[in-house]
Parts: sequence; C-alpha cells; structure tokens
Amino acid sequence: MPTLFRELGLLALLSLVSLTFLAFYGLMRFSSGATLALLTDPYIQGIVWFSIKQAALSAVLSVLLGYLLARAVYYSPWLKGRAAFLSLCLLAFVMPTLVLITGLVALLGRNGWLSPWLGADWNLYGLQGILLAHLYLNIPFVIRAVVMQLQTIPESSWRLVLQLKLSAWQQWRYIELPSVLGRLMVLAGFVFVLCFNSFAVVLALGGGPQATTLEVAIYQALKYDFNIAEALTLAWLQFSMAGLLFALLARFSSGAWLSPDTGVQRYLPSAQPWARRFYTFIYGLAWVALLLPILTLVVEVLSLEAGRWQLMVLVKPTLVTLGLALASALSAVILAYLVLIPVRNAILKQQRTYWLWEWLALHTLVAPAMVLSVGLYILVVRHIALEDWGLVWVGIINTALLVPFAVQQLKPRVLQWDAQYERMVLNLKLSWRERLMIEWPWLRSTLGAAAVLVMLLAMGEVSIFAIFGTEQALSLPWLIYSYASTYRLPEAALASLVLLVLCGIIVWGWEAMRLKEARLSHASD
Repeated sequence: MPTLFRELGLLALLSLVSLTFLAFYGLMRFSSGATLALLTDPYIQGIVWFSIKQAALSAVLSVLLGYLLARAVYYSPWLKGRAAFLSLCLLAFVMPTLVLITGLVALLGRNGWLSPWLGADWNLYGLQGILLAHLYLNIPFVIRAVVMQLQTIPESSWRLVLQLKLSAWQQWRYIELPSVLGRLMVLAGFVFVLCFNSFAVVLALGGGPQATTLEVAIYQALKYDFNIAEALTLAWLQFSMAGLLFALLARFSSGAWLSPDTGVQRYLPSAQPWARRFYTFIYGLAWVALLLPILTLVVEVLSLEAGRWQLMVLVKPTLVTLGLALASALSAVILAYLVLIPVRNAILKQQRTYWLWEWLALHTLVAPAMVLSVGLYILVVRHIALEDWGLVWVGIINTALLVPFAVQQLKPRVLQWDAQYERMVLNLKLSWRERLMIEWPWLRSTLGAAAVLVMLLAMGEVSIFAIFGTEQALSLPWLIYSYASTYRLPEAALASLVLLVLCGIIVWGWEAMRLKEARLSHASD
C-alpha cells in the first residue's frame, strides 16, 4: 500500500474519531460529567431493559421471518415479479422512517383503516407499534441479504444433492445451513444495533416512559430538562453497550452484512407441492404487507381537498433534501474508501488487530446521533452563525453516520482486489496514479452502489436536522414531521409520497444499472 494512501487513510480515520471525541468533549465541558449514581435509578434501569428487549425482539423476529421469506423467494423461480419484490425490499429498508410512520398511523392509528377490526384494546403506540415499524424496515433487508447469500451456493452442490437423493432435511442441514448460519448471526447483530439505537420510530410510536429507549431518553434529557449530566451518562451507557456488541461481531465474524450479488439464478432442486403452495402464500402475503402502508398514503393524499394542495411548498424542501443527501453520500463514500485503507493494510500484513481498525471505521454506527449533534452544537454554537452554516453541519454529521454503511458495501470488493492484484501492483512498483487507474474500473460499480445506498439513507435523516436545521431551509423529512405533529395527516402523506417517489426513482435506476452490469458480466463469461 503506497505511503500516500496510508497517510490519507489514517488522516480520514483520525478525522472521524475526532468528530466523536469533540462531541463528547462538548458535553463533558458543559457539565460536571456523567454520574454513575444514575445507573441505580429504577427509571434508567427500565429504559435500559426496554432498549434491550425491543431490540432483541426486533432482531430475532426480523431474522426468522426474513429467512423464511428469503427461502420462499430463492426456491421459487416460478414466482412472478421476484426482481420487483427484491427492489421493493430495498425501498422498504431505505424508506425514510417518517414516511413509514405516517403510513402506519393512517393504517393502524386511532382512526386508521384497519383499527376497527383489531379490537377495542388495540393501540399502535408502545412496544407493538415499535416492533411493527422495526419489522417492516428490517425484514426486507434480511430477505435481500439472505437471498444473495443463498445465490452463492455452487450449482455443483445442488447437483450433488440430486445424485445422492438427499431429503429436504438433509439438503437444509448439509448444504443450506452452513452457507447462511454465519450471515444470519451477523444480520441479527446488525439489526439489534440498529434497533438499539432507534430514534424516530420510538419517539413517534413509543407512547410514554414505559416504551422509551436510551436514544430517546437522551433526546428528552437534552430537549425538555436540559440535564446534560443525565444525557451524558445515558450516552456513555448506550455507546458502551452497542459498541461492545459491535466489537464482538467484528472480532468473531466476517463483519460483512451483504454477499456479492451474482444476479444469476442457478439450478435448484424441485420443491415439494406443499412447499410450493406455502411459498406462494407467504410471498403474496409479503407483497400485501409491504404495499399496504404505501397505498394508505396514496388514499390519504386523494382525501386532501383541492384548495389545500400546496405543491409549491414542497419544492424548496425537496431541493434541500436532494442537495444534502447527494453531498453527504459523495463525502461518505470517499471517506469510507479512505478509512478502509488502514483495515486493508492490517489484513495484508496479517495483523490480528485488524478488527480494531475496522471497529474504529464503523464506530459511528453505535455512537448516538443525538449526542454527536448536541455535543457539536454546544461546541460550535458560540463561534459560528448557524443560520448560515447549519446545513453544512447537518451534512458533516450525516456523512459521519453514513460511513459505516458505505464501508460495509465497499469492504468485500476492496478485499477481493487486494487478494488478486495487490502483490502484482507491488511487484510492478506502480505509482499511486497507475494504481488508481487499475483500481477504479474494479470498484466503479461498487462505489456507485454504495453512493446510492447512503444517499437513500441520507434522504430520511431527521434527528440531526432537529438540532442544526433552520426554518429558512427545511428538509422534506422535517416538513413531514411538522405536518404530522400538528395532525395534518393528508399534507404529511403528500410530502411522504413525494419523498417515497424520489427514493423509488433512485432505487429503480440503481436496480436497472445493476442488472445491466450483471447481464454484461454474465455474457462475457
């Protein structure tokens, strides 16, 4: 690895870690610091227990149901619309949280369409609402990841199954389970961390102190009580717990969330008739479940009176959202490529501490977004005019939070490049420019995929905007929140639909590009 690359990688990693350090420093400087006495408070203990419980339930249910549906998609090549279903899964995973919440409230809220059939005791707000939202967001991700993993099973394995006449149980035990078990464990850990740090879902659907997570408790301590000591204690607690779990995942697993997408359906053994009917049933059920909140938004928009339509109001927030998301995505991908350099260097040198470098590159996944935002806000508010620079800080913090997602998208491809070409590059003594000319075509499509993924995630950002945003330049998610918090559900549905259509267009363009490249690659083999 060239010296210039190593220095740039270390500089990028140092910048990322410094941002987190400065945020905690900002909070610690403003208060007397965290106090361990708060950990004995029954209220705090209840928050910790609920954070763990809802995250564990979300992770287990997401992985089990997602695995079941992924098997239905993988073993049923006769099903119509499988490619569209996987695209819908991607859209559901990256769907802005407020869009989903608006749809769920219209569908299952107090005056929702389905609420009269759910009994008098039904209440969307609380653990059940949080679980529903988390399952909707995470099951599609698990489906997509497991289908990609199943596609990596060699065709020769399935032909061997046919020759040996293995039963369905033996196929699962000896062929499928070894392939997916490690991936399922990584996915469960990843979903747990995402749900443990969940903010917007719990804030909107929590419904009270009994259903509050650490992230929301930090927000409430800062927003309503301005109790910095309590917020700092909770932040350290959350950072420690989520960070420990993520370090264990990085240490004892491959750390990759997604397998390379081959885009090719290989030979498969025929499913039993009962299995075909079961797969078809749950596949149809999944279509309905994923589409219902979206269709609810459409009906809510149609109920909007013509005189209340304010499409022009949406133009500026839409442009702000697109601009912020694009800038954050490009910055996050460049930063992710750079922070991966120390990880690659450690792996090439066979250092056992490579997982520590990787943890540092991914650490913002477990750093509370609210703490980063408020800590930096306290640090910079006296030195800059936030009316002019607020959006810049939204972009900076959002970039830091998106880096882990870009890193995970890039990591398998760059490690594959290192394994195949690094020794050749060293032997030829290529300059850094010549090295980039070789590496760029190899990484181009993966870089594009990473940029699209993090751009979609950035378009739904709301927590950072709550701290640094300004009324003069609202983003679309914040406008949805403003409408929903004032009970203007049709207007919130309209803004949600606009945001969803934008995400859908990006997903469609990405999928079309990916499938085209897969066909070209397959044709050239």
